[in-house]
Amino acid sequence: MGFFSAARQGHKDDAELGKGLWRRAHDRFHRGLDRFHQVLEGVEDDQLYGELVDIANELAALSERVRAVCMEAQRRSPSEGLDIPVALSGVHRELSKAGNSLATTAEAAAMLRLAVGPVPVGAASVRRRAEAVFQQVSDAEKRLHESAS
Repeated sequence: MGFFSAARQGHKDDAELGKGLWRRAHDRFHRGLDRFHQVLEGVEDDQLYGELVDIANELAALSERVRAVCMEAQRRSPSEGLDIPVALSGVHRELSKAGNSLATTAEAAAMLRLAVGPVPVGAASVRRRAEAVFQQVSDAEKRLHESAS
């Protein structure tokens, strides 16, 4: 991304996500995805690489859902700081957990990349951690929907 397109994206993010809590939750998730993709670059085993790419693609598909949750949360409870609005505290908690789980998923992938010899169970440990991310994003969406009622 060039300088001007990065600046335009930053302004768009500021308008849609604010500069506070919801922007931080979105950016943390995005950094976790970037880290996971960086780990992929060093995987030499073709079978393991294929399994990890599938997981990476599924996690990347969550990015738009996370952005949508953060945008709606910003619309309902605009945030320029780090104060968590009571009405959306459950949404924030699930987004935080999803960001943390994504980081541990990338860490699990990195550990597999460093394994010596064939990995007998493939990417099963990474898949288990990724399942937590999927569930937490789903829970954030559910809590956001419930808070509107």
